Amino acid sequence: MALGKRDGERQDDLWIPTDQVVQGPGHPFYRRLNQVLSEAGFDRFVEGRCAKFYADKGRPGIPPGVYFRMHFIGYFEGIDSERGIAWRCADSLGLREFLGYPLTRSTPDHSSLSVIRRRIDLETHQEVFDFVLALLKDKGLVSGETVGIDATTLEANAALRSIVRRDTGEKYQEFLERLAKESGITTPTREDLARIDRERKGKGSNDDWMNPNDPDAKITKMKDGRTHLAHKAEHSVDLDTGATLAVTLQPADRGDTTSIGHTLCETMENLAEASRLDAAPLVVREVVADKGYHSNDVAADLKEAGIRTYISEPRRKGRRHWKDKERARDAVYANRRRIRGDRGKRLLRRRGELLERPFAHHYDTGGMRRTHLRTHAKILKRLLVHSAGCNLGLLMRTLVGIGKPRRLQDGVAGLAAAFTDALWSLLMFLTALWHDPRRIRSQFLPLPVVTPAAARNHPTSEKGRFSTGC
Repeated sequence: MALGKRDGERQDDLWIPTDQVVQGPGHPFYRRLNQVLSEAGFDRFVEGRCAKFYADKGRPGIPPGVYFRMHFIGYFEGIDSERGIAWRCADSLGLREFLGYPLTRSTPDHSSLSVIRRRIDLETHQEVFDFVLALLKDKGLVSGETVGIDATTLEANAALRSIVRRDTGEKYQEFLERLAKESGITTPTREDLARIDRERKGKGSNDDWMNPNDPDAKITKMKDGRTHLAHKAEHSVDLDTGATLAVTLQPADRGDTTSIGHTLCETMENLAEASRLDAAPLVVREVVADKGYHSNDVAADLKEAGIRTYISEPRRKGRRHWKDKERARDAVYANRRRIRGDRGKRLLRRRGELLERPFAHHYDTGGMRRTHLRTHAKILKRLLVHSAGCNLGLLMRTLVGIGKPRRLQDGVAGLAAAFTDALWSLLMFLTALWHDPRRIRSQFLPLPVVTPAAARNHPTSEKGRFSTGC
């Protein structure tokens, strides 16, 4: 066979026979996912829901099923921006097959995704999430009785340097210069402004400052300790299966004890919608959360609603006074008794596992830790479809054993790593057996049974009673 050489410059053919067009093998994960969506009637469902946003006449637009599939790809491939999603779909033959686009058609551009997202309202995105949740319920992956709730912060697409005063509209630099002139400094330097800003109390209050580009973003401290403009995403997860039952987007400065009510109401509405055709609807009976959600009002309100709480209780100094607070006292004591039991400890451990896992899938490997959109309505649209993709990953993990397409290559690497670790352990065992066979035999071979009579008759028993064993 002769050596082949790559042409530096080439001229493409003007006409290509269709039987000579290279066809990609496709991706087994996306092919199986397409089969699942087709069997559930996903395309007919979204087309019926989105028909009201399109005109009766004119050039056919991008099918809604393609729009939602491209956002599913953003979750499965870990792509954070719509521009990156569009580029990835245009570059991959396997994703073209998943979308139903041959080589003769161009995949949707990122600007088309933005137009469709603005056209389709938030309620329709919520209905798509409910459709996927009902699909999981039909497969036995939703019980809804025991629910875990937790929240995380998302970095906003807005900078602190752009914040302005809510009352006067001044920028931060202009506000500091005005304070310096009022204090008697006519021409303040940067050191003067920094000193004034350092000595001022409450300088990062959300009541005084806002970002004009994203008014919904709030100044808050991130998980890594940085201060940034952010949003708060709160999830509700089924602790029996790991399915995401609801996701809400709220102001970052809103406390957990205040935001849990909205998320719990969304959870109940989603469960009612998923089980509306059943004789016995799904009902939330237990709520598990960390100590940030613990308060007298939360415990008392959930008890009145007939929901058992397993909320970690923070340490408080001194004794608590319950005068004229019998309702809150009974609820707090009942919650304390439950979390100290075996079931409470088991549920709290399970909460840490099944709630942190969706956060990692959504925001770390899913690429949504930093938002590229602005305002809660736009971000929540993307977040709902992202969560629907996470639930589809759970369904695929149940059907084929793999929840993301990248797990195919990770599975081969994991098998090779496990084989290497086993081979290394065997080598270390043989090396230790060669150097010190007695110690290895004493660790791995069964010990002989010694009766008390044999121990008393042993010739070294009296001497070894006080010996160190050397």
